[in-house]
Amino acid sequence: MSSSVKTIAVIGGGPAGLIAAETLSAAGAKVTVYDRMPTLGRKFLMAGRGGLNLTHSEDLASFIRRYGAAADWLAPMIDAFTPADLRAWAEGLGQETFVGSSGRVFPKALKASPLLRAWLSRLSAQGVDLRLRREWRGWNAAGELVFADQNGTSETAAPDATLLALGGASWPKLGSTGSWAPLLAAKGVALAPFRSANSGFEVGWSAMFAERFAGEPLKNIALSFEGQAVRGEAMIAGYGIEGGAIYALSANLREALARDGSTILEIDLAPDLSRAKLTDRLHRAPAGQSTTNLLRKAAGLSPLEINLLREAHGLDLPREPGALARAIKAAPLRLTGMRPLERAISSAGGVERSAVDEGLMLRALPGVYAVGEMLDWEAPTGGYLLQACFATGVHAARAILRA
Repeated sequence: MSSSVKTIAVIGGGPAGLIAAETLSAAGAKVTVYDRMPTLGRKFLMAGRGGLNLTHSEDLASFIRRYGAAADWLAPMIDAFTPADLRAWAEGLGQETFVGSSGRVFPKALKASPLLRAWLSRLSAQGVDLRLRREWRGWNAAGELVFADQNGTSETAAPDATLLALGGASWPKLGSTGSWAPLLAAKGVALAPFRSANSGFEVGWSAMFAERFAGEPLKNIALSFEGQAVRGEAMIAGYGIEGGAIYALSANLREALARDGSTILEIDLAPDLSRAKLTDRLHRAPAGQSTTNLLRKAAGLSPLEINLLREAHGLDLPREPGALARAIKAAPLRLTGMRPLERAISSAGGVERSAVDEGLMLRALPGVYAVGEMLDWEAPTGGYLLQACFATGVHAARAILRA
């Protein structure tokens, strides 16, 4: 570490900030972590309610492609702190991991709290000072960082380097409010507007369908939009539809909605059967059955899927086997809106790529770095979000150590 870097302020106590603090303190830097919440890692703990999907086991080239337009930007950072490195890190904290049937990686405890406790213990042992209930207010005229505690009392800090890990703008009650954006914009940092990512979409369900099926999963489906197809699961909500398969398409769906006001998503309710094979099954079914029984017995559709088919195509479904097979293989859902930022799992937008150098230092603010969801990238759920937060935190910390 250069002798010019002696003290570092890390602002934000989520995964990106904490892994940066760990990396810096392990190299001998004096690190103080500031967070406006009374406890650290609140969004991390929320992710643990779903088992804590840390990362994914797919090959690295496929993994990096999940970041879409930001893939080439994030690739060197993820190459330097890979999914294997993240698993080894978790296991070094006593939390053994495993690969689920979907290829996702989880700690065996299937929750975040044991990992976070061990992590905070390590940070304490490395001398990291944790200052909670400290809200960052920007810089004063002397260039010092300004913080306000819960009583409104101000304190300042003048570290050798500052690492910002303040998150995006989703789930603000957990700490990611996006309130830092005006502070950076005032300093000339280029920012992209925040947008919902990994969020549900609104569908004009009938009252009967919404009441009967809200909260029920659609399993083993395939979704298609603008030439992109995704296999997986989704969840019916009273407002529309959400879930992993939806999130994988959310960026393109969001842009289509912004452009056109509404858009059509196609659902294949029988992805394991070709249209020809499904047509043959329907053709060979005994005559005289009701449409509901035909769909249930010959096509293997559940009551939810049968009713969704009618929501998509209308109550009077075709009886001719070929036409009915086409309806099952391509049920169109009209999406009319996206859920707001405060209900999104993550956010797109934030600090633009052009605003940081290769070490993630803000070009307009020498000695100030930005990491994690503050940066303008997005990825589907499945471990990709946490992996990039960890990787950018490590990357910026190493850049600070080289400075």
